[in-house]
Amino acid sequence: MNYLYYLFVVLGFLAVVLFFEGLYLAWNAYKGPEAKRIERRLQAMSAGGNLKSSSLAKQRLLSQTPGMEQLLLRIPRIHQLDKMIVQAGLSLSVASFIGLTLLAVIVGLGLAWLINLPVLAVIIGGVVAGFLPLLYMQSAKHKRMLTIEEQLPDALDFMGRAMMAGHAFPSALQMVGSEMPEPIAAEFRIVFDEINYGISTQDALKNLSVRVPSTDLSYFVIAVLIQRETGGNLAELLGNISSLIRARLKLLGTVRVLSAEGRLSGWVLTLLPFALGFVLQIVNPKFLSALWTDPIGLKMVGFALCLMVVGIFSMWRITKIRV
Repeated sequence: MNYLYYLFVVLGFLAVVLFFEGLYLAWNAYKGPEAKRIERRLQAMSAGGNLKSSSLAKQRLLSQTPGMEQLLLRIPRIHQLDKMIVQAGLSLSVASFIGLTLLAVIVGLGLAWLINLPVLAVIIGGVVAGFLPLLYMQSAKHKRMLTIEEQLPDALDFMGRAMMAGHAFPSALQMVGSEMPEPIAAEFRIVFDEINYGISTQDALKNLSVRVPSTDLSYFVIAVLIQRETGGNLAELLGNISSLIRARLKLLGTVRVLSAEGRLSGWVLTLLPFALGFVLQIVNPKFLSALWTDPIGLKMVGFALCLMVVGIFSMWRITKIRV
């Protein structure tokens, strides 16, 4: 009788252990680090536009909820928004980004209402707050593109040395993806994965140029595609492109330094009126009330905003020098 009792205890303990192990394995299969890594790769590959099996990636891409996914798929050009999210390197789905945008609108409306702004100003505050996630995404995309452009010459030199050592072009892509720092390593890993999945090298490189809309990277893609058609020394060609990109980045850095004062002046002149108006509205709400209550004040505000838009555009054109 005692042996049977101990046997049931041991079997019960094993059943509990196996139950929790099964729960862990199920969680790890859908939410674990490896599943997250595969999901990020599928999401990035789907942004290329030429992936034959991209429907699987797009199911993960827009929303985790089937109903929300079907609703988002009805929105025209919704995948353009997804492409921007991937280019910015953000670990968000389209549904999550839209949710953050709506949350920003609600917070903007609430803050404008708390400081006793007029109804029109409250609406404007909500609209402006709704654009903040989009502006953040654009800023993240711009910084990521600049980082990739800075890393690209070293990546091309690395590929050139690997090919001179006897490695094939796909192997050189794999070596860049495993040895170079992020974010350029992730992009080259995706190119290597696409080639392994059966996509042609031409389509994989075109997908790369779509995910990374950089002029310097377009030079690399076009040069490789032409070399595959006409032949030649690809390692030497990559070295020449690397030298050209380094010279261009050096000149671009000089231009940025020389135009830094103008860009800083543009930011100060743009933000100073809004910051001063916000402080005055908190300290003494009646001081600026004429601008919201009097019809002439509303006309003055509209005219001032128009002049600010003209000034911002002028400063942007003056300080934007293409190299």
